[in-house]
Amino acid sequence: MVHEHIDTVDALMAHYVAGSLPEPARVLVESHLEMKSDHRWLVRDLESLSGEALEDISEAAISERDARLAAIFASAPPAEDAPTDLQPSRGGFPRAIRNLVGYDVDTVPWKTKLPGFKEYSIDIDGCEASLMWIRPGRALPSHTHKGTELTLILDGAFNDARGRFGPGDISIADESVDHRPVAEKERPCIAFIVLDAPVKLTGSFRQLIGDLIG
Repeated sequence: MVHEHIDTVDALMAHYVAGSLPEPARVLVESHLEMKSDHRWLVRDLESLSGEALEDISEAAISERDARLAAIFASAPPAEDAPTDLQPSRGGFPRAIRNLVGYDVDTVPWKTKLPGFKEYSIDIDGCEASLMWIRPGRALPSHTHKGTELTLILDGAFNDARGRFGPGDISIADESVDHRPVAEKERPCIAFIVLDAPVKLTGSFRQLIGDLIG
């Protein structure tokens, strides 16, 4: 995901402020901030600290200043495309996710991977980003991770050995986490996931057969 290990949501917020996250992970964090206000103050405080640190740095001449500024302005998104706030959008996916994947909740071209489990995935910036739909009560195959998995819950919820993850929550899992997420029974669980390495199945052969037949 990044060169430094990320194992807490606070660390993820710090990397977001530093601008060191790949695009799909940045979108996941921005969507989390749109859905929940919990970390907005932390992000603002970190941005303030970053600004103060920059003010303390001695001035230095920039080589090829005009060319560099031209390149920055050329790569910047149009002003009308930039979010002006982090207020929740009315229904559907958060703005950043809609802009990244090009679909909203009612237009996703889902592909069935297992009975009761659908997915839509794209590869961006060295990561696999995917939308996931899990039938109410459905358990995913037991697995661990060869890298880092970030999961943002968009609707519904899932439970695993670590606890409950509901709308706006972020699950961070790596090689130290071996889990079997189970969607709650009230409604489907829809999530946005970012992976920087494949998952590794860990369940028994009998469990895998049960997962395959649903």
